Amino acid sequence: MDENTFQRKMADLIERIRDIPSKDQSQPSENTSGSKDLRLSVEELQESLDYLRLSVKYLVFDLEATRRENAYLRRLVEQSNQRRNEECDRDAEDHFE
Repeated sequence: MDENTFQRKMADLIERIRDIPSKDQSQPSENTSGSKDLRLSVEELQESLDYLRLSVKYLVFDLEATRRENAYLRRLVEQSNQRRNEECDRDAEDHFE
């Protein structure tokens, strides 16, 4: 489920909640289609939230892995640059001798 679908379902649920009559008005019985629709919407919202939680966990995991890779690659580049500088220094010393 992508973000647009999630947003549509969330907006639909909010709209359905607004349509629920207040307590002083007559309340629908437990077997009406309105309560079934509301229950279905809540289940869909729960599913969407579960998917969102899973997506966030995956993104955090991916971010942490990317940071570890970035740190590792930076060390490799620094080591490579250090070796190159040492070689250049040795070449310069050999040239002046």
